[in-house]
Amino acid sequence: MVKVKVYGIDGSSKEEINLNEVFQTQFRPDLIRKSFNVMHSNKRQAYGPSKMAGLKHATASAGKGRGMSRVPRLTQGNRAALAPCVVGGRRAHPPTPEKNWKEKINKKEKKLAKNSALAALTDKEIVKKRGHKFDDKLTLPVIVEDKFEKIKKTKDVITALDKIGLYDDVLRATNGKHIRSGKGKTRGRKYKTPKSILIISSNDTIKKSSKNLTGVDIVTPTNLNIEHLAPGGDPGRLTVISKSALKELGGAQ
Repeated sequence: MVKVKVYGIDGSSKEEINLNEVFQTQFRPDLIRKSFNVMHSNKRQAYGPSKMAGLKHATASAGKGRGMSRVPRLTQGNRAALAPCVVGGRRAHPPTPEKNWKEKINKKEKKLAKNSALAALTDKEIVKKRGHKFDDKLTLPVIVEDKFEKIKKTKDVITALDKIGLYDDVLRATNGKHIRSGKGKTRGRKYKTPKSILIISSNDTIKKSSKNLTGVDIVTPTNLNIEHLAPGGDPGRLTVISKSALKELGGAQ
């Protein structure tokens, strides 16, 4: 059995509890990656050009025998149009909005992937590989008393995380926020922000006071999925779980 400490909002250790067998699942990074890719693929939005794109011209072919190429040309002028090889023409093989991007995964594989991602939360080496910063004396995942869920002010959340030894990771995410390279910056996704702490809470009270912290995600046990546990398909996210939420996950004995 994996033993972990329950921490108070003042950073002190309140008690020790045993984690359930879910947190001892075999580590399967291949299944975690597969499950993430399937979920990511199923969230894709269909895209493609209009069926009439590049075809809204009055054109006619000049015919042969004139010593000029026989591409369609505008009836009101001599400029080429319509053909894929000319400026303003249609695309030769465009993406189609009808394409089905959906992928499937077996239920048992999906469940095993989630349990494996939960088990990865207990391994300090895997968590450190993701770049997370935390006090080495902490037991992972970080289990906190239920008072943490009831904090209503962001400054109190910061104080609690600092006393427990986790706030350095939020600062890492804040300092790591940067402008994206490429054209994506002009398409509504200018900044790239590192992922920081995942807070699993039995209610949404803590969400209001924590949502402004850089890289921090808040989720209930019911809505927990592989994207929260392994962003980008990489397992080992630094996670804070309230004692009540741990019982809902079936992770305490």
